[in-house]
Amino acid sequence: MAVAPRLLNLLLVRGSRVGRIVEVEAYRGSADPASHAFGGRSRRNATMFGPAGHLYVYFTYGMHWCANVVCGEVGVGEAVLVRALAPVAGVGEMWSARPAARQERDLCSGPAKLCQAMGIDGAHDGLDLLAAGGAVQLLDDGTPAPRHPGNGPRVGISKAADRPWRWWVPGSAHVSPGRR
Repeated sequence: MAVAPRLLNLLLVRGSRVGRIVEVEAYRGSADPASHAFGGRSRRNATMFGPAGHLYVYFTYGMHWCANVVCGEVGVGEAVLVRALAPVAGVGEMWSARPAARQERDLCSGPAKLCQAMGIDGAHDGLDLLAAGGAVQLLDDGTPAPRHPGNGPRVGISKAADRPWRWWVPGSAHVSPGRR
């Protein structure tokens, strides 16, 4: 859980597409009824139970991919959902992947939107985000996480929605709509 706000302002990179993480949500395994890991390990959530620093990608609502950074110890099943990115590079590719977006801030302002813009899907599940030259990477360009990030309850879930396990970069126009 302490990892979640420290992911803010890190870069998520896939090829020439780069986005700065501006919003995240934590999911705490068996202690969290909203977590995919709450009911134990399954074929779908197996990556969550693996080593920290790996990418857990899942399909939701029969149409969207969502990306998480695994952050717990092996066997625990904890991860942080990447909710929003601020585009940094490869913006033309992001527009091509999300032609319905009306403004740049709409390209990656939600977990499904950012996966579509970045071209992240189930084929990326389990990748080591910290491996040099990996297909998807988590990088630090020296921009620190905010000293006082925004904090509040998670959104888009029905169980344990009151827990304040969502963090964002204050003032970022790229945070999910209605949650800035």
